[in-house]
Amino acid sequence: MCRHIGYVGTPVPVGEVLTRGPHSLRTQAWAPREMRGGGTINADGFGVAWWGPDAASVTRYRNADPIWTDPAVDEVLPQLTAHAVLGSVRSATVGMPVERAACAPFCWENWAFSHNGVVPGWRSVLTAVLSDLDVVATRAGMTRRYETSHLLEAEALTDSAALWVLLRKLLDPEPPAGLAETPATALRLLVTGVLHHAPGARVNLLLGNGTALWATTCHHSLYALIGDEFAVLSSEPYDDDTRWQQLPDRSLVCAEPGELSVEMLDLGRSPATESLPR
Repeated sequence: MCRHIGYVGTPVPVGEVLTRGPHSLRTQAWAPREMRGGGTINADGFGVAWWGPDAASVTRYRNADPIWTDPAVDEVLPQLTAHAVLGSVRSATVGMPVERAACAPFCWENWAFSHNGVVPGWRSVLTAVLSDLDVVATRAGMTRRYETSHLLEAEALTDSAALWVLLRKLLDPEPPAGLAETPATALRLLVTGVLHHAPGARVNLLLGNGTALWATTCHHSLYALIGDEFAVLSSEPYDDDTRWQQLPDRSLVCAEPGELSVEMLDLGRSPATESLPR
């Protein structure tokens, strides 16, 4: 179910992040090594987001066609330079639309997001997660509401687009304050909430803001390549660099140039439901 990659560090050509190495993201679109039951190829579109030097906003390019058919990958995107890039190739879940609006990255302000996986029964599951968040916010005295109508804001009728709506609400810093003070907290609330209602969900999430990368691992693979001046998170290694680290399942990851933090997710009970009746 999809492959993705995030880069932050010294400036690089945007297209080069999609094509670097003998097992690049583009190659993973047609010859993935670790799909783990999520299809065989990623031919249902692709996208890439990149940030300017101040990371104040993000630019996006998406196409519903396979990445290997788009000449922009070799002719246009290599001419653009950025210090942070997030790319994704898509394998659509059966029953979900194959269209440009369904392709990650999904963007808002200076954030970009990708989902590798599937949430079975996503409409009812994410409605339940929103309800949990609303109860907790109300009990905490917050006036912000997490309403099921928010799911109508999704760009496409897919679990990934709907997940982005929930995560975007948690990331929004506008008053009144939300439930998440940091991107890591937002991801933890979302993933544990989803798995509380759908234990079989696959939720490898990748989030970037132009200065750092955050990710979760749940079922699907994720690797980190960290150097003094760059950090990469990728579904699969794109080359044989010995510095690649395979990240453990059910973990929350933060990566910046020269830094990598990994903590395990406690999936016994969702933080968003801790205050609910048992």
